[in-house]
Amino acid sequence: MKNLSAFCFYLFVLAGTSAFAKKTETPPGTVVAYNPASTGKYLGSPSICILPDGSYLAAHDFFGKKTSEDESVIYKSTDKGKSWKEIARLRQFWSALFLHKGSIYFIGTIQAHNNYVIRKSTDGGYTWTEPSTIVQGKFHCAPTPIVEHNGRLWRALEDAEGGTEWPKRYGAFLISASVDSDLLKAESWKRTQTAWYNESYLNHEFKGWLEGNAVIDKNGEMANLIRVHTLSKDKEYAAIIHAKADGSIAFDASKDFIDLPGGSKKFTVRYDSQTKRYWTLVNYVPVAYRGKEQMDRIRNTLVLCSSADLKKWDMHKELLFHPDYKKHGFQYADWVFDGKDIIFLSRTAYDDLKGGARNFHNTNYITFHRIDNFKKYQRKRLKQL
Repeated sequence: MKNLSAFCFYLFVLAGTSAFAKKTETPPGTVVAYNPASTGKYLGSPSICILPDGSYLAAHDFFGKKTSEDESVIYKSTDKGKSWKEIARLRQFWSALFLHKGSIYFIGTIQAHNNYVIRKSTDGGYTWTEPSTIVQGKFHCAPTPIVEHNGRLWRALEDAEGGTEWPKRYGAFLISASVDSDLLKAESWKRTQTAWYNESYLNHEFKGWLEGNAVIDKNGEMANLIRVHTLSKDKEYAAIIHAKADGSIAFDASKDFIDLPGGSKKFTVRYDSQTKRYWTLVNYVPVAYRGKEQMDRIRNTLVLCSSADLKKWDMHKELLFHPDYKKHGFQYADWVFDGKDIIFLSRTAYDDLKGGARNFHNTNYITFHRIDNFKKYQRKRLKQL
């Protein structure tokens, strides 16, 4: 009887251990930040950059009804992303980190749909200047690249004063400043014309655009490669809005909408001069998931893609996947080249000990990942998954 009791206890412990192991399943990658769904504060807007000494900086903000949508956190890693330490908290939202002439800048809105601001750090991200307003009004943006072209720094954002309905209210434009100017001064910055919502686009299926990327196109001109919102369950697009040197813009709806996998979700695009290709990480929707929800609501698959011309895109590698799309997502990936590698942050919705994420969108993690030697995938083409 004694041995039987001991054996039963052993089975109980073994079963409990297995159950516990299942409940403590953690997301792939390295956790940079975590916040349980029960707090009502979700983690958004991941941004990453590499400092001259080789250390990494990461940032994210908090969104949700229990937040004031004006708080960001800065983290640092001195061991190539294996561990992270919080080093600063700032009043800012929807913001991107970038390096310029040895200083770090953080650019975005002071609060959701508020003034566009920038601040600067000269000590590796530990202390920052007060935010300087460079454009007054109501604006929207996401952590997408700041690009240098013809002696100016360029950045995409959206004017949010086109009404109140999301995302029809957003007008897409670019701002720029001379590389030699004081980036903290409003007079240093100029803006292009704005491309507003047009209900006739895509045979009246167009519902708006947002979260654009400043890119240099194959003709050597600035453009805004931007996410497109529709209600489709089986098709998604991005758009290319062309910017001229005089600040005017051009958009031809008959040819400037493009088939970009994951184009209905936020993406970051950067150009690699060695491969002569534009690269991005996107939320492609596998065939098995089409027709289930609007394409922009399925973010359980993250794929590496590239293009030679911004118009035709090839898928190269599935990076992250979870079979459940309702409470799991790997989204808003922001990334940079790190030598032969790509390092990236994901706004991740995943399991935890407290019931997991609220849903795919309201994420409970920011996670760090690395793609070793991304160029080896250039000649590999994935068929539809």
